[in-house]
Order: sequence, then C-alpha cells, then structure tokens
Amino acid sequence: MPIILIGNSFKYEIEATLKLFFNTARYSFSNDRNDAVGNDYVIAEVNGDTISAEVKLGSEAPVKSELITDESQDKEHEMCRLIYHILSEKTGITPPWGLMTGIRPVKKVIELIRQELPKEKIFSSLRDKYEVTDKKLQLAYDTAVNQLPILDRIDSSAVSLYVSIPFCPTRCSYCSFVSHSMDSAIKLMPEYISALCRELEIIGRIVRETDTKIDTIYFGGGTPTSVSAQELRTIMEAVEKNFDLDKVREYSVEAGRPDTITEEKLRVIKELGAERISVNPQTLNDDVLKVIGRKHTGADAVKAFELARKIGFKNINTDLIAGLPTESADSLRNTLDKMIELDPESITVHTLTIKRSANLFESGSAYIDNPAAEMVDYSIPALMSHGYLPYYMYRQKNTVDNLENVGYAKKGFESYYNIFIMDETQTILGAGCAASTKLVYPDGKIQRIHNYKFPYEYIRSFDKLMDKKEEVTECLKKIKSVQPK
Repeated sequence: MPIILIGNSFKYEIEATLKLFFNTARYSFSNDRNDAVGNDYVIAEVNGDTISAEVKLGSEAPVKSELITDESQDKEHEMCRLIYHILSEKTGITPPWGLMTGIRPVKKVIELIRQELPKEKIFSSLRDKYEVTDKKLQLAYDTAVNQLPILDRIDSSAVSLYVSIPFCPTRCSYCSFVSHSMDSAIKLMPEYISALCRELEIIGRIVRETDTKIDTIYFGGGTPTSVSAQELRTIMEAVEKNFDLDKVREYSVEAGRPDTITEEKLRVIKELGAERISVNPQTLNDDVLKVIGRKHTGADAVKAFELARKIGFKNINTDLIAGLPTESADSLRNTLDKMIELDPESITVHTLTIKRSANLFESGSAYIDNPAAEMVDYSIPALMSHGYLPYYMYRQKNTVDNLENVGYAKKGFESYYNIFIMDETQTILGAGCAASTKLVYPDGKIQRIHNYKFPYEYIRSFDKLMDKKEEVTECLKKIKSVQPK
C-alpha cells in the first residue's frame, strides 16, 4: 500500500497505525502525490497548522482534516488519530488498545501512578489520548500495581546477565526469534560454546573490575536445552566461574520445548544454581502442535513439567500462545485449564504475532480471523481467580487482534528479569549469538550493543565484537561513580 507523506516525515507512527488494521500488509513510502495510485493508498499532509488524511480503500477515499491551534498538540499523533478514525469507520474494527502503538502500556500507567493521580484520572487521561478500552486499561493498571513494589526495590547499580543459546530442534512456524535448527548448527556447536564461554569470561572480568553486582541471570534462545547436558554444563560452569552467584536474586533457564527436556539436563540446571525454569508447550493440542512444526505432544509437555517437579524445581513458568493456526477457543481453554491444574508458579499468555521473519507471515491473512481475543478474554479471569496476577506486559507489531502478551504469577514468583527488561531501568549484559546488551546510564540514556545474529559471524568476528566491551566498562564505571559510598 503506498503511503504518501506531504510536508511531514511521520513514517513510523503512520505505518504502526495502519498495522492496527492490516497487520500483514506491506507499505511503500513516497513524497510524490502522483504515487497515490491503485485501489489502496494513504495521503498524509501537513500544511502549516492544518493536517489532513486521505485513505483510499477500494472505490472510496474519505478525507479528514484538523486545524491545530494548540501548540501542545502533537501533529504526528493527531495525524494518526485522523487515519485511525477513517479506518475504524471504514473497516468496523475498533482496536482494543486504540492508538497506543510503540508504547509500553504499563510503563505509561506507572508514570501516572507516580504522579499520584487517582485511578479514574489515569483511565480518563489514557482513554482520551489513545482511545484505549476500559478492559485493557484495567489490565494495564492491575499489572502496574503488581509491578510497582518490585520496581521500588530495583538496584540500579546492579546488572542482569542474559546468555543466548539460539538453537532449536526445529523452527516453529510462528517464530520470529533468531534461532537455528540443531541439524544446521551441530558442526558449529563446539566453536560456538567455546566463544560463548570466552565472552562470559570477558564480561565477568569487567564486572569484577568495576565491582558490579549481578542481580539476575537469564538463559534464553532459541531453546537453551537444545544443547546436550554436557554442553549445558560447560556453559553454566563458565557462568559459575566468572560471576559471583551468592547475591543473584534470580537465575532462570528457559528449558522451553518439552522435546529437549531430559532428567540429566534438569539436574545440571539445578546443580549449577538456576532455580527458575520455563517449560513452554504453547498448546497441549496435538493437532495444533503438528501444524506449527513442534515435534512433541501435549502429553510430552505434561511429563516434562512433572519431571521438573520430581527433580525439585519449585519455580516453574509455562508459556502459552493464544491464536495459533487451527486452534479453537475451546482448545485453548482446555490447555489453560490443564496448565492451571498442574499448578506452575507463573503462566505467560502470548498472542500470536505474525512477523516478517516467521514462516507464517506470507500466509498471514489466513490467520487474522481467529478467536485470539476470545482466548485472551477467557485467560484473564481464569488465571486471576486461581491466584495468578498480571505482573508484566508487552505488545508487539503484527499481533493478531492487536492484543498483548502478559505474564501472570503467584505472589512472590514474579520474574525480576522480565520486569527489568520491560522497564529499562537496569543494565542488561548480553552474551552469545544474537544477544543484545542494553546499557542504562545514570542520566537515563540507553545504549544498545548487538552481537552478531548468526553463529558463524559470531565465531568468525569474535575479537572485533569484543572491542565493543569497552563501552560496557565505561557505562559500569559511570554507574558506580554516582552510587553513595
């Protein structure tokens, strides 16, 4: 769909607004009105204090315009509002989060709570500006209330460590993460693990030299348990050797896919200090598991969970996805009810997101009209009535029905790492292929350092990548310099 920008450069937000209605469409941008051709296009024009939007869908091209007389009004936001209203009227779609794109809803609510605004004022403020439904405002508010006590105890002088093991047995059709199948990566594995352990050693030295405390550790991927038990031991021993684990508040390993979980791997994880794991079936429906490319059954997921309990894990998370292709609302309800019965400490409910890097993207239109909203609507009261409270939330582009991803936990089992990565108030040091380091400076500035996405790049250019660690040292020194003696 052509998007014509006249007198403005509002590309990002306009595209994000359009994706609320057409989340798998592709867009082109131009500043030439002559490019507004075909059955579908958007013209967004700023002319002095007047903004106007023309949206053609099929044979009609309605236009809305507005005179901006208040200097506090954001022309970009108001332009998106015009487009939003045209599309809502034209399509009959009312996105539950309204105009809220590119914004962490909970963070916005927390800002208003800290201004000591009453709940009613918070709701009216966000409703007026973003046109969010009360149902979603309540979910964001509940999440913020549960998150605040943890944020109030954050140690901004400490850092978290993320360890990337970006491999999976197979690639799920919905997956957009940088992950590699074990079949293609097996030859690189020894070199990859050697490089990862070297990076952990370098980061560990920086942490010791700057007298920095590690607050949380998180093994993610991919699926960390895709590697062998001995390979997992090697990596976790490198963490144990190079970091002081005595003061770590939370150590998590995403065991992830049930077809990678064995008793030997779970014993390695427990022996080497991780107390929180994830067992992520996404669904217990065997037919859906086949459709998305999983090589395990629902029964396998239950067995993996029970095995983790037998070995002694007392903090287990499970992930589910609402809106998977061919899954019905009843099927998701059955999965959720079964997971609640298993009694994990936390359950995360994601909504299917169709990203360009996922295999589903090319056929995304086939999955838009699905019961994801019904599934999510069921999950909220079902989980909360069993003592699971929402504690972190994030939203992504191209999510079915413009919904959200929410982590629910029993009191005292909220994941610090999940909260910190959303709130962006603590530095996170990333190690491994496709990992990202997020440096949070004392003045609030955030700088990101991205490791190479592919294992062969990570291995081949390792020394060049390690040169960037000087920036980590400088950031940690600045953090330390502002701490009270």
